[in-house]
Amino acid sequence: MTLPQKEMMKKVDRLQAALDLRFQDPTLLALAMTHSSSNAAGEGSGNNERLEFLGDAVLDLAVSQELFRLYPEMPEGVLSRLRSSLVNEKHLALVATELRLGDYLLLGKGEECSGGRQKKSILASAYEALIGAVFLDRGYEAVCRVVFVHFKQWLASALDERGRADSKSQLQEKLQGEFGEAPTYILIEEHGPDHSKEFTVEVSFRGRTLGRGMAGSKKSAEKKAARKALAQLQLDGFDNLDSGGDDHG
Repeated sequence: MTLPQKEMMKKVDRLQAALDLRFQDPTLLALAMTHSSSNAAGEGSGNNERLEFLGDAVLDLAVSQELFRLYPEMPEGVLSRLRSSLVNEKHLALVATELRLGDYLLLGKGEECSGGRQKKSILASAYEALIGAVFLDRGYEAVCRVVFVHFKQWLASALDERGRADSKSQLQEKLQGEFGEAPTYILIEEHGPDHSKEFTVEVSFRGRTLGRGMAGSKKSAEKKAARKALAQLQLDGFDNLDSGGDDHG
């Protein structure tokens, strides 16, 4: 074993300890941390790109399964968007940074000098390669355990942020799923100087006002109205929406 290989295996030992996971074949983990720029990568499959390819698919499935398990009432469209907020380059790089994967990477001199250990694309790819290595070495159940540990702190906050950002989408999905129709947003009022306007928007469905929102932009006011409508529907259900009714603003 050459000196670079020995050094890499020392890093692998430290990484296994940090992950609290022992590989049956530690060379898989070494390969997962070997970037294509490294001289050690050589030609063909001597880098982490194939493991990245595999890990991408396995990670997508594992996160999907975890979301499906945690949120049995969540519709498909919201599940898809939440998964996308968790399994993307920006977020995977964040997870990799939390795990300090950059410290264990084997990079070429060019990437080393250009800050490759902090590059989001390299970190995200390394995390996917790590998942691919876990899958090959320990199987899918081990991947699910690893993913749960690495993602559990993000699931609740991501759901909260996604719920706030997509209140309009959630309301539309619920109404279209139940009735095949979308809600209507109406600008009720705008006041204040141009640099500090406030907008009031109502969301209605079949002549019934479901919610009202006020904010510094029409888009934000629409989101607030949709959030109030979702809360009202949770209390009242859908039964009263078949025909017009009293104002619920």
